[in-house]
Amino acid sequence: MEFFRIKTNIDFIGKKNYAFAFSGILILITIISLIMHKGPRYGVDFAGGISVRVKFSQPVTAAEIKSGIQTLNLPNCTVQEFIEKGQHEFQIQSSTENLDIENIQASLSQALSKKFGEGRFEVRKVETVGAKVGKDLQKKGLWAVIISWGMILIYVGFRFKHFSFGVGGIAALVHDVLVTVGAFSLTNREIDLTIVAALLTIVGFSINDTIVIYDRVRENRRKTPSALLPEIINQSINETLSRTIITTGTLLLAVIALLLFGGGVIHNFAFAMLVGCISGTYSTLYVASPVVIFWEEKIRGKKKRRY
Repeated sequence: MEFFRIKTNIDFIGKKNYAFAFSGILILITIISLIMHKGPRYGVDFAGGISVRVKFSQPVTAAEIKSGIQTLNLPNCTVQEFIEKGQHEFQIQSSTENLDIENIQASLSQALSKKFGEGRFEVRKVETVGAKVGKDLQKKGLWAVIISWGMILIYVGFRFKHFSFGVGGIAALVHDVLVTVGAFSLTNREIDLTIVAALLTIVGFSINDTIVIYDRVRENRRKTPSALLPEIINQSINETLSRTIITTGTLLLAVIALLLFGGGVIHNFAFAMLVGCISGTYSTLYVASPVVIFWEEKIRGKKKRRY
């Protein structure tokens, strides 16, 4: 299936300096946001603590709930509403510092009953994670992403017999993860194990699209061995552009549907996938391939390297 019936000749590589500047600005915003927020906002999975999901039978506000449980003196307590019309569901979270996890559910129910009345709410889900376990999960989640980068670097470099292709692919993946984390930091969303799963999914999606372009680069360099690398890469991106648009468009439709209709439970996952999908497509076109050219021309010092 072809999205474009007419052959395109868009100069993607010619805009690589602008793309590098734009990506640099995005990463700088991410770093500034993380510094201002003192790091990512970790969920219970990583920070440790308790998470209680409560559904009310009538409209209430997060401020009213927080006022009702104020006597419990929950450390670092946050109350967040699920984005679902007419559901009146909230998530109450607190860290484990000086917290009696065994009795907290009963204490919460008692405090909420006193504030809103008996039978006006339902405790739907209770999750607890110890601080030590949370730190361990945090470390393992980080290592999962780093190891995925390392394995992909080895695979891409071996498959295409040029280390620069591996560097380009990894640069795009690091870019996508940082942009997604930055989006979570700017919107003050929690990062938990579900988001780590989303990041790994983004890594797989992004590198798949990049490898398709690299494969076409390998084919075109055999056809025209005298052509310069920037010319071959630009030609390859244009030849695979229709496939990129169809693949990305299909994924975006599914992700947007999840974001709008999937409910509060998977809202953050869908948001991560949406940001990662857009960033992954952008990085495939404007980060992965230009980094290959930069590596060959600047790092290896072969400004007119031919393939």
